[in-house]
Amino acid sequence: MRAVREMSAPAPADRAEKDAAAPAGTSPADPGASGTTEQARTRAALDAAVNALGGSPREGQIEMARRVTRAITSGGHLLVQAGTGTGKSLAYLVPAMVHAVDAGERTVVSTATLALQRQVLTKDAPLAADAVERTTGVRPSVALLKGWQNYLCRHRLAGGYPDDDADTLFSAAAAAPRARIGEGAEQSLGEQVVRLRLWAEQTDTGDRDDLVPGVSDRAWAQASVTAAECLGSSCPLHDECFPVLARAAAAEADVVVTNHAMLGIAVAGNPGVLPEHEVLVVDEAHELADRVRSQGTASLSAAAVARVAATARRHAGVLVNELEEAGQTLQLALAELPDGRLADGLPPALADALTLLEAACRQVLTDVREAARAANQGGGQAGAEAGGVALARTAVADMTEVVERMTSDSVAQRRDVAWVERPRMGADPPRLTLAPIDVAGSVADTLLADRAAVLTSATLALGGSFNPMAAALGLTLADADWEGLDVGTPFDYARQGILYTPTHLPRPGTGISAEALEEVVALAEASRGGMLGLFSSRRAADDAAALLRERTDLTVYAQGEDRLPTLVEAFAADEDACLVGTLSLWQGVDVPGRTCRLVVIDRIPFPRPDDPVAQARSEAVTAAGGNGFMTVSATHAALLLAQGAGRLVRRADDRGVVAVLDPRLRTARYGAFLARSMPPLWPTRDRDVVLGALGRLAAGK
Repeated sequence: MRAVREMSAPAPADRAEKDAAAPAGTSPADPGASGTTEQARTRAALDAAVNALGGSPREGQIEMARRVTRAITSGGHLLVQAGTGTGKSLAYLVPAMVHAVDAGERTVVSTATLALQRQVLTKDAPLAADAVERTTGVRPSVALLKGWQNYLCRHRLAGGYPDDDADTLFSAAAAAPRARIGEGAEQSLGEQVVRLRLWAEQTDTGDRDDLVPGVSDRAWAQASVTAAECLGSSCPLHDECFPVLARAAAAEADVVVTNHAMLGIAVAGNPGVLPEHEVLVVDEAHELADRVRSQGTASLSAAAVARVAATARRHAGVLVNELEEAGQTLQLALAELPDGRLADGLPPALADALTLLEAACRQVLTDVREAARAANQGGGQAGAEAGGVALARTAVADMTEVVERMTSDSVAQRRDVAWVERPRMGADPPRLTLAPIDVAGSVADTLLADRAAVLTSATLALGGSFNPMAAALGLTLADADWEGLDVGTPFDYARQGILYTPTHLPRPGTGISAEALEEVVALAEASRGGMLGLFSSRRAADDAAALLRERTDLTVYAQGEDRLPTLVEAFAADEDACLVGTLSLWQGVDVPGRTCRLVVIDRIPFPRPDDPVAQARSEAVTAAGGNGFMTVSATHAALLLAQGAGRLVRRADDRGVVAVLDPRLRTARYGAFLARSMPPLWPTRDRDVVLGALGRLAAGK
């Protein structure tokens, strides 16, 4: 039987009573003397880290570290909900490092966002390593690991690979750096490539994120290759290769910091991208399933076929006429289909077109491989010629893999969901997309099997239970026991914030109602700005921004009018401004203080009714005897509501209002489930109370 327990951290008095009742020399929660020793060393190191920060012990952090140690030493699985301000990074890093020192076992730590990854690597991990070294006498090592294309390729920069546009690259090589280079001003593609070449001689990591200011995706493409495109040991610069060096460091490190995209690549069938490890820690675990599904999603269009054909012809010199014709047949088949899900599987004409395309891909792939083999037998290739064949081989192989998946029985067997979509911008033809319906089993088999796992986030208990998230993350399918733990938060949400649900507003329909827009204006005026507006559609956000600018004198920043980081920075710098946007703002925006004293959510963020993946997942749950709406749509909405409402209180002195302009949060049967997923703010429907509270906040009272 698999043990499943959900619990909150016991009060200090309760814990003291349990410890007093335990046999001498043992910990009541840890099996064996070795676990007890590791617990003691972990607590000492955690205290040292907190003291180095000038902080004081936090019960939630202490309990989390204790339970993480227990999971690591027992090989179990632990879900930990740790609210903002708990200090969860140290609560998992310190136990992982102590375990590495004591048992010699490696931990992989994965984060979803770049901001947290950099925080862990540059701030939390060095602090934890210092504390563990002071406690144990041994300093654990830490390494960063990212996907291959996140690193510079020295050979490509040196001309070892051809470029898609020879004229562009020629001008890049000839361009002279201007005085503005490195100062963040706009640069031409040529100037950016020149700066990359200069930086390649200075950087120790080759990591794109270490280049400040950054460069465009197009410029970076001139300086990086995928793992499949890499020439490997035959590359003349192999010993200086940045991604190879990063992987070598990861293979020796005690703690490896990576990201959810890398975990997704492992789940998709490439487990070798991660070093051998006995412990996995997933921070921001609420995003893991979506990131894994994203890595498993594949798209195909006639334009993509044409690009691959051109690459194979140019760089490998093979005939691609049949491949091009198959691409045109695919375009005709897709053009006959409406946008949306292919609920009954692939229509005959589309299936035939894919079969034709699969045969053409296989033939071209065989020809490219033969071209590479013949060239090697003839004395080998040098420079851009070898790189060109590698580019062609990878492009054709990737497309062949996608087409083979599309011609398999994955859609008929309900493993994948397929749909047709037409790009909203540009002239690209329609494309066929496949996505996995369920990733829990793959996560369990690939990431959780045969190792201890700790999955943590500020939002894991949905509707007051860990079960929905545990099921989505594969814990209910894994062999090891799992437990859910809520260590609470140092914040007093009921005193620090109000949850306002104006039930006098109409039930949301298509778009945002005039009454809801009026409520947005009234709330923003009462607060005199300081508003983060989270909207379920771009049109609703644009309508709100337009009305706020028309009816108030407030500064309004709207998503889409500049780069998102720039908008967030401007909003953070002006405590009387408003920032409105869509799903990109619901998670990860951290603006503490008076600047964000009002969070407005226009409606419950259910998935779109025509979302193919949500439809297929819901149907699968219903077919298995479950409640598809609650398992998929309500759980999705609960997670986003919790994340959105969590933007309000980021520090112990934050005060404000979260306004959800959707009466269903209070009137619908599922409303209680959603409300229990949100921070426990003081609830009210009284408009006058809320406007008064916002007015006092605006006045600084």
